[in-house]
Amino acid sequence: MRILLISTYELGRQPFGLASPAAWLREAGHEVVCVDLSRQRLDDAAIRAASLVAWYLPMHTATRLALPVLQRVRAVNPTAHLCAYGLYAPLNEAHLRALGVETILDGEFEADLVALAAALTSGQAHDRTRVTTQALPRLAFRVPDRSDLPPLAQYARLHVDRELRVVGYTEATRGCKHRCRHCPIVPIYNGNFRVVPVEVVLADIRQQVAAGARHISFGDPDFFNGPTHALAIVTALAREWPGLTYDAIIKVEHLLRHRALLPRLRETGCLFITSAVEAVDDRILERLDKHHTRTDFIEAVAACREASLTLVPTFVAFTPWTTLEGYADLIQTVADLELVPNVPTIQWAIRLLIPEGSRLLELEDVRALIEPFDREALVYRWRHPDPRVDALQRAIEARTAGTRRGDRALVFREVLTLVQQAISAPFAPLMSLPPVPPFVRASVPYLDEPWYC
Repeated sequence: MRILLISTYELGRQPFGLASPAAWLREAGHEVVCVDLSRQRLDDAAIRAASLVAWYLPMHTATRLALPVLQRVRAVNPTAHLCAYGLYAPLNEAHLRALGVETILDGEFEADLVALAAALTSGQAHDRTRVTTQALPRLAFRVPDRSDLPPLAQYARLHVDRELRVVGYTEATRGCKHRCRHCPIVPIYNGNFRVVPVEVVLADIRQQVAAGARHISFGDPDFFNGPTHALAIVTALAREWPGLTYDAIIKVEHLLRHRALLPRLRETGCLFITSAVEAVDDRILERLDKHHTRTDFIEAVAACREASLTLVPTFVAFTPWTTLEGYADLIQTVADLELVPNVPTIQWAIRLLIPEGSRLLELEDVRALIEPFDREALVYRWRHPDPRVDALQRAIEARTAGTRRGDRALVFREVLTLVQQAISAPFAPLMSLPPVPPFVRASVPYLDEPWYC
């Protein structure tokens, strides 16, 4: 069978979500074509030739970008079986089915894709029934097949020490054992995670190093969900490729619980750690069920500095519980901690997304606030009780749009000006920030396309 796998966007990474199922499907004897629409064009000939077309939907942006492509594929090849897989496929099942998607698969999708292809080949899945597992399976992972994806050099690159490095991407675990209310992983994995064998991870890194990678991004939702597993991988990585660097995502809670492991990360080549801090207001952190506090965040900053690791905090800066004073406190805190150079400018404008299936819908005040589900935006829209907060968010979003390569300190100062204009006089003392140190981009390692959730 000829199968077309499509990725629309994966944060500037070579799509793991195409490479992994491609390996499984090719092993089963199918002809697979992978198309990454963030770097490639999709021609009608490829659409017409496919009997099965499957979209990888790992995030909200990727899903929205997929919608017009779905309609195009259905028009060009009305007989193809359409499938959507990944975190955001089950969350948007009703809308995807309305657009002609017949099979919806969740986060552990590889074996189900093979089963679907086998059923279609034998003529079985024509009744449009759902072909998926109801419980998360434990897969025997294969080494991803990246053979027909665009070269790594075409994707986001690392800026460090005044040079550019080609970046590879892999996953050592999938899912997460935590249940943060705003996280799209939770409705699918519900506190479970799956470990990719060390030898599979290393084999994937090996082929990317051979393709020119000098830095690896680990995309695990939390690299320390399995700290022993993580240490085994990076120890082997450092042994085989002494000059190879990497970055990972780790919760504040885990940075503190496993603080003794941080020096080992640095010794094995870790350049920076991304951590979804989200807020510095304990009331908001409690609503998001983050299991850390403002004090914990400050302590985590200190722990990373002691280990000579760069911490890159990310935020959900605007929530229904954000106040102008609270936003001012957020940027004051970041400045006080001398983290302005570490924060991608997009983070100052991030607004809380409430997709279908979100645990946020458990909260009575959220249910009272949201509007009917927007099938085009794929979210429940909400308005802040204080219109000034929404106005500030729109102004900051307009200022930070398209500035990811700009001077972060300069943008921060402009954000600060917008806050000063929005906030009333009694709160002006909050904005008496110390001078922001001159920002030398080479001093803080960063990727061309910043991470956000």
